[in-house]
Formats: sequence, structure tokens, C-alpha cells
Amino acid sequence: MGQTLLFRWFGVGKIPPQWRATIESEGVVQIDEGIGASLTYRDFIAPGKRYGWRKVAFTGSVVLTKSRFLAFQYGNPAINVPLSDERFQKLQISTEGTDTLLISFDPSLFHNDW
Repeated sequence: MGQTLLFRWFGVGKIPPQWRATIESEGVVQIDEGIGASLTYRDFIAPGKRYGWRKVAFTGSVVLTKSRFLAFQYGNPAINVPLSDERFQKLQISTEGTDTLLISFDPSLFHNDW
């Protein structure tokens, strides 16, 4: 996937240094930093938040190691799930075209009050 201007100019969407050692020790299978990403909320309810539909664009990164899948949004893990976790099987992962990775899931898998 192509890297955003924010990544090329300012390093936005880079994997945080505190995660880099952990990721490398687990054995990197695939990594992509500084990619254009978006998060779409549909019929979302959480404490203090309620969206019928909302889309947020950002520059982030995705990592697949031999033991977990991570997706970073603003330097924080938006998805951090071990491959052995039953929640990983519930992520709907697909591609759209040649440049788009789509990950869809119910947020209540990771937060009981969402």
C-alpha cells in the first residue's frame, strides 16, 4: 500500500518505538507503516458516544507477527489480538481491489460496554 504524505514528511503512522522490539521478537510476517486508513462506526454505542454512522480518516500501520495481529491508529493499538485468541476468528478480514484491506468486527468483542 502507498504511504501518505504525513508519513513521508513527519513520520505520522509509524509503529511506536515501545512496540517495535516486541513486534520484532515475535517474528514479523508482514508490516506496513504510514498507510492511509479509516475507521467507520455504524450503529455504535459506547459510554458517552453514540453514532449512527461516522467515518474517521487517519494515517496508521498494520502488523502481522507469528503470534498476533496489530493495527495502530495515532500510535495506539486499535486492534491487538493474538492469533490464538477466539476473537481473531471473529474478525472479518477481506480485501477490496489490490490496495484495500478491510477488517470488520463488532466492538463488543473487545469492550463489554460497547
